[in-house]
Amino acid sequence: MGATATIGIIGGSGVYSVEGVTVTATVNPKTPFGKTSDSITIARIGGRDVAFLPRHGIGHRILPSEVPVKANIWALKSLGVHTVIAISSVGSLKEKIPPRDFVIPSQIIDRTRSRVNSFFGDGIVGHVTFDKPFCPALSDTLHDVILKAGHPVHRDEAYICMEGPQFSTKAESELYRSWGGGVIGMTALPEAKLAREAEMCYAMIAMATDYDCWHPAHDAVTLDMIIGNAQANSSKVKAFLPDLINAVPDNDTCACRRAAAHAIMTDPKYFPHAAKKKLALLYGKYWK
Repeated sequence: MGATATIGIIGGSGVYSVEGVTVTATVNPKTPFGKTSDSITIARIGGRDVAFLPRHGIGHRILPSEVPVKANIWALKSLGVHTVIAISSVGSLKEKIPPRDFVIPSQIIDRTRSRVNSFFGDGIVGHVTFDKPFCPALSDTLHDVILKAGHPVHRDEAYICMEGPQFSTKAESELYRSWGGGVIGMTALPEAKLAREAEMCYAMIAMATDYDCWHPAHDAVTLDMIIGNAQANSSKVKAFLPDLINAVPDNDTCACRRAAAHAIMTDPKYFPHAAKKKLALLYGKYWK
């Protein structure tokens, strides 16, 4: 039997690798959706096996719109991952969330335009519920561990997911603030949607690096600013990892784990062979 893990970490800007842990394997699963962002490292963290995948690839080579999310999620699922902790750098849309604070978002507003956001299609139609885009139980766990560690952390904020790669105009930033957005980033989608379709518990640690461009004393986002704060944030979150991993509930009764149980609308006798083969890992249990 090959390498396996039940917990996955998808690292974003500033979190490209995990140091100081015991690496047990490096794998490159073949997927029906092409190559993953990079090799997946299986490491022993906090007494549990964890699969780590750098979202943008080592060296930050992949634009947000180019991340092969379907391949990434499928590959993690193939390794046995049922819980994903996503780590992402974001801009803050609220004064109360200063740079270097962490946010555990509970909602998403989709402002992307050119991304494939479903495993379904090609002859198989499915609809999963997405009213709670981040797993509530996993989000509670992440929040509690970070709060206990003494790092500033916020809950119940909406993540605005923009297309990028350009940052916001000031008008856009003010619009998103008027909607009640808490943070803005480029990578939560379609990642959260595909994780839900793959019946994974998925939650995010959003790490603020800047005030976007709305703040009167902070009217431009610079790469130097983002990189400096991202590096400080990544050092903090890596220090929390053992406690975060140990605290992850092994809750197989969570609704996330059966999100597709009643999602497939297409009569199985009409499934195209190619589409059925691609989705067998995710949904084969429902049509056997």
